[in-house]
Amino acid sequence: MNKQPLLTLLSDFGNCDEYVSVMKGVINKINPSARIIDISHKIPPHNIVAARFCLMSAYDYFPQGTIHIAVVDPEVGGERRGIALELANGFLVGPDNGLFSGILSQHYVITAVELTNNNYWYCYTPSKTFHGRDIFAPVGAHIASGIMLQELGTLIDPTTLVNLNLNQCIYFTDRIVGCIQYIDQFGNLVTNIPSTFLKNKSWYVQIGSLRINSYSTYTEVYLGEILALISSHGWVEIAVNQGNAQLRLQVELGKKISVEW
Repeated sequence: MNKQPLLTLLSDFGNCDEYVSVMKGVINKINPSARIIDISHKIPPHNIVAARFCLMSAYDYFPQGTIHIAVVDPEVGGERRGIALELANGFLVGPDNGLFSGILSQHYVITAVELTNNNYWYCYTPSKTFHGRDIFAPVGAHIASGIMLQELGTLIDPTTLVNLNLNQCIYFTDRIVGCIQYIDQFGNLVTNIPSTFLKNKSWYVQIGSLRINSYSTYTEVYLGEILALISSHGWVEIAVNQGNAQLRLQVELGKKISVEW
């Protein structure tokens, strides 16, 4: 491992309590040279779908060998597995609840283990409510120290990992039907429709009876006007220029939309 390994943290813990700092403390007790970057700790509570999108969107921007620890874990202490995964360009550590499924739709798993070896946990009997501190943070730190995944637990078949059952796009000759997969803090509605299918097309978004025309930038419409455009992630996005599209349209995750031309 790198002498100064890089780890990231993503959670729904927020910044009001000690949870995030405690995880960082555990990591640095095990590996004092570890560098830690926060992806986000403001994932809506228990929202695995939002966590999946945020982690998937960030993953490819980090260096080779980065260890990503993600804890959005509404079933903590229950039957769900704790897992560590090795991919070609990094590692994933967290609960097996689907939050890694976005990354895994784009990257191949080399090794997958269920975290059963408590010699690499913070304590032999972990809390029933804080596996981020007692299991996932220490496991990430041990990986950063050069521990092989096979030492951390039991090898598992990657095809058995939980995959979130998100609605898939349906493609027609004149439209693509998809859904809202993420809502950011500006109220922008990010769909699961990729921009790759819209090159050289004049397109618009249809939500119910509402037609939303597409533009290249927010500034092409008046303040407060709704528009569709391609997000920085490469997905079709619905926005309001210096406003909030979610509040304007009163829609939630999973809302069906279509892109037509």
